[in-house]
Amino acid sequence: MTTDVQRPAAADQPVEAADDTTLEPVAPPTVDPSAGDDGLPSDRFLNRELSWLDFNARVLALAEDTSAPLLERAKFLAIFAGNLDEFYMVRVAGLKRRQSMGLGVRSSDGLSPREQLAVLAQRTAELAGRHARCFVEDVRPALMARGVRLLLWRELDAAQQSGLRTYFRDKVFPVLTPLAVDPGHPFPYISGLSLNLAVLVRDPVDDTEHFARVKVPNNVGRFVPVEAGDSTTTYLPLEELIGAHLQQLFPGLVVTAHHAFRITRNADVEVEEDRDEDLLQALERELARRRFGPAVRLEVGDDMDPHVLDLLIRELEITPDDVVQVPGLLDLASLWQLYGVDRPELKDPPFLPSTHPRLAEGERAVDIFAALREGDVLVHHPYDSFATSVQRFVEQAAADPAVLAIKQTLYRTSGDSPIVDALIDAAEAGKQVVVLVEITARFDEQANIKWARALERAGCHVVYGLLGLKTHCKTCLVVRQEGGQLRRYAHIGTGNYNPKTARTYEDLGLLTADAEVGSDLTDLFNTLTGYSRQTEYASLMVAPHGVRRGLVERIDAEAGHAREGRPSRIRIKANSVVDEVVIDALYRAGRAGVPVELLVRGICTLRPGVPGLSESVQVRSIVGRFLEHSRVMAFGVGDRTEVWLGSADLMHRNLDRRVETLVRIKDPLVQAQLTGLLDLAFAPDTTAWLLAPDGSWTRSPGPGLPQRDLQRELSRRPGEALSGA
Repeated sequence: MTTDVQRPAAADQPVEAADDTTLEPVAPPTVDPSAGDDGLPSDRFLNRELSWLDFNARVLALAEDTSAPLLERAKFLAIFAGNLDEFYMVRVAGLKRRQSMGLGVRSSDGLSPREQLAVLAQRTAELAGRHARCFVEDVRPALMARGVRLLLWRELDAAQQSGLRTYFRDKVFPVLTPLAVDPGHPFPYISGLSLNLAVLVRDPVDDTEHFARVKVPNNVGRFVPVEAGDSTTTYLPLEELIGAHLQQLFPGLVVTAHHAFRITRNADVEVEEDRDEDLLQALERELARRRFGPAVRLEVGDDMDPHVLDLLIRELEITPDDVVQVPGLLDLASLWQLYGVDRPELKDPPFLPSTHPRLAEGERAVDIFAALREGDVLVHHPYDSFATSVQRFVEQAAADPAVLAIKQTLYRTSGDSPIVDALIDAAEAGKQVVVLVEITARFDEQANIKWARALERAGCHVVYGLLGLKTHCKTCLVVRQEGGQLRRYAHIGTGNYNPKTARTYEDLGLLTADAEVGSDLTDLFNTLTGYSRQTEYASLMVAPHGVRRGLVERIDAEAGHAREGRPSRIRIKANSVVDEVVIDALYRAGRAGVPVELLVRGICTLRPGVPGLSESVQVRSIVGRFLEHSRVMAFGVGDRTEVWLGSADLMHRNLDRRVETLVRIKDPLVQAQLTGLLDLAFAPDTTAWLLAPDGSWTRSPGPGLPQRDLQRELSRRPGEALSGA
């Protein structure tokens, strides 16, 4: 929707594959896919990697949509590029590592790592070409026509070129360092995701040709402003400016050619967890190593000199299959800079979240603790303001003299974090503050190390979770003295405590004073901070012990109802559905005739609509302005409906290698709000993508049919987004 791709997915940006929810190191499946379970066919799973690429193709389709505002289309081109970077850095890198180690474990659809890499190379080349053409042939010309011009050096007039020569001399030339490659100068280290120029120069004395590399600096804007007017904004790519002035870097030589290139490196971090070693120090050591991971992709222009390409392939120790040639500019993730242009008519209308009606009386904020004593509150971001709900919950707890303790998990947060500030204030006010900081959250490791140290300096008790498990749950527990007793208040959500992504990620959160939930969270935090081995809870499912088991039990129960002729239903909203055990349970339910509806934003390896297997199973996906990120599971019909929400996706790592929580919704009003959301999401006239048995996706409803946009529908009802109306 993190996002999270200057890193590649900056937490401050709405990136569709953000929050580490769909990308994980390649791991073997939890079941043998060739051995049918309960007579299930061996080809019942789709390929996980291709399913993710299909998701990114749906993101690309938003950029190709000519009815969308132009800068929004540019934004989705940037999101696609950042997503694909992360895919190579983690998933492709993992497959390459497995292949190099000779690990022959096959994917859930039966492909070896080598076979998967071949299939992925073909599919990514196709998508990369489509992505480049969308920009070169469609979006760039359309932007030019509307006064947002991205020009090449040869397209500038003499006055413009003169002004940029001064800019180059003062701002760019001093930071450039040409690096020669010859017997006395080894091929230089090239950092991942950096943009570079491969330069060929000729010595006029002996007519010999030499190769040099010039790094395009990343501390200068990628697009250099040329001129600005009321209706026109003109930019020049920085590599074009450098390319036009290369002769200044090589006096006495003749520059004969230059080509842009970019590499992607394996960026996965594997921390050796040792009980005798400080985890913080181990992680910092691994982060230093990540800079030097092997190259897994080389991006070049489609006009690169074959001699230069051969040299790069040889020196980077990659194969021709690792090369992606595209027309036009490289690194279109930089289009985020163009999206920042102040041209509101080329963007979606601004969306301002509103305060949840239970948390305000007119313009005045109410006491959150008093509101929760009257009943649970369900907040739906970005429609409900994060700042006036979850953030204010923590801030009020920090300032309230009656609050004795705050216990909080932090997986990702923003660069300027009011949540962290509130926790620091609480500790400095003498409250007991316990914060579990997940310092191994991919690509946010450095930021989380910084927050952990700041919290420790303020007197917070900071812990890093359990050995071998990431703590991915989103929970906050507040203990308050009220009269002669203690009362616990809690927040359990589907998204991170990040006020910036809360404006672009769709997430749900339960604010509650339910005593049973408070007791469960107390036990959970004791497990996370101490030596408790609690695995059973009254109102929670907690991974790695309870989520898969609890979901499969409920799926099987619905199958039992269907076999006995009673009404049944299963509806699940998630980011990814990959876990074979859960999918097989859904197949059993489908065979029993249970209506199963899945809303999956990203990866889904279940095949819906297969005769005799999943005829009653439907899978749809919604990809739009906001990144669909919440997880909701509903089982049953009528009075026996159970609804759960929380942090867990149906993936191996979420169910086996993470601490995740799902909370059962007890409040009848909140349950009605969530079932209303599912009703709207699964309505036949709600715009979505439908998954076919062969893994292909098609838009629904078709052209010319009545349709409504889920996110637009919810945006029209500020303060009552989940009314079910």
